[in-house]
Amino acid sequence: MSELTLTLVKLGFLAVLWLFVLSAVSVIRTDIFGTKAPAAKAGSGKAAKPAKAPKEKKSRRTPRGTPNTLQIVSGPNSGQSVPLGDEPILLGRGTDAAIRLDDDYVSTRHARFATNGEQWFVEDLGSTNGTYLGSQRITTPTPIALGTQVRLGKTIVELRK
Repeated sequence: MSELTLTLVKLGFLAVLWLFVLSAVSVIRTDIFGTKAPAAKAGSGKAAKPAKAPKEKKSRRTPRGTPNTLQIVSGPNSGQSVPLGDEPILLGRGTDAAIRLDDDYVSTRHARFATNGEQWFVEDLGSTNGTYLGSQRITTPTPIALGTQVRLGKTIVELRK
């Protein structure tokens, strides 16, 4: 090989190596700090909030079949639970999570459980290893029912009465 060809191969290999290093650093940064929040609309001056459904009168008792706790069924934090309310519940390894999971396969801000008042939904927050209902990976807010198992890394959670 000529000296020019050998130099070009070396530079190409070095460029590919740097691309790999930069992509690895990007993944680590995203896992540590989470993803960016959506930007506000131009000219509005504040972040856009999702539209809320009109509030209805609440009955004193919860309807039959309505979950009232989120419980960890399997995994390092097995047995922990959190009561369900109107606020979304964040799961992950971060300090802002409602249940802080000690699972190496769970991201800092891994998944969120939220309700619209009638139905509970689970949403993956751009986690590295994904959130699964059974063997199907979810990418959008997905409705879940009482007793449905949701897998985050090696941890399995479900809504319970």
